[in-house]
Amino acid sequence: MANVLNLLTVDCEEWFVAEALADRLDRSEWDSLQTTVARNCERLLDMFYKYRVSATWFMLGWVAERHKDLLQMIVNEGHEIACHSYSHRRVDQLTPEQFREDTQRAVDAIMRAIGNRPFGYRAPSWSINETTPWAFEILTELGFEYDSSIFPIKHDFYGVPQGPRQTFKIRAANGGTLHEIPASTYRVLGQNIPIAGGGYFRHIPYWYTRSMIRSLNRRGQLVMTYIHPWELDPSPPTLGGLSAMQRLRTYGSTSILARKFERLLGDFEFTTMYGYLSDFKRRRIGFQ
Repeated sequence: MANVLNLLTVDCEEWFVAEALADRLDRSEWDSLQTTVARNCERLLDMFYKYRVSATWFMLGWVAERHKDLLQMIVNEGHEIACHSYSHRRVDQLTPEQFREDTQRAVDAIMRAIGNRPFGYRAPSWSINETTPWAFEILTELGFEYDSSIFPIKHDFYGVPQGPRQTFKIRAANGGTLHEIPASTYRVLGQNIPIAGGGYFRHIPYWYTRSMIRSLNRRGQLVMTYIHPWELDPSPPTLGGLSAMQRLRTYGSTSILARKFERLLGDFEFTTMYGYLSDFKRRRIGFQ
């Protein structure tokens, strides 16, 4: 098998920002809800230390403002902090001005917490798509070097089904450039199958996920994995009155995820997004 370093990422957010709960909880309620992000992140940090891996943490600005010590802990243990918006509002539901304001607010919160600006951005709920080409212009203007918001699948919440499946360079309309590192998929019968993150990783048997990652790695292709801290919570806060689909998307298979995730960390090698991108750029320069 090719010696491939896969990408390990965390969408660092509270349990109540999940898109499946968007119609149940207003942002004005967030400060009154039970917080679980610190305890779940500390559990993740323990796992990463055990397996000697570094990850990229796409940090919600709202979390960065309230948990500065957590961000310092993450950085001190050798991980990368990137941006996951401030208030987890879908990009395709914002105006360009609202997107710029939200993103800048998140960057400011992260910089106050760790003293450095983030290099990377990931949209809430993978919500950059064909309707928001202006988002790339704004990201370049705000100094980002890479984006990881494109998911080349068809989903009821998100997706760019015909989008590239490998890292590519975007030249925005304003002349700015950045690299797009899309979410990983596996090609089956002409369709892109999502793997290695979120509900896909929770619900799909681990042996199947492992076989897809190994197959891609044998071809020299890396896989980007992602996890939300709340998915590991053994006793998550619960809401009543949820539909069966909301319960599945929010709580389904969370009780077994920690064991599956530890197997993933033990079976594969990983690096951060920025570490990968730096190597990607060096190799591209070498080919020219």
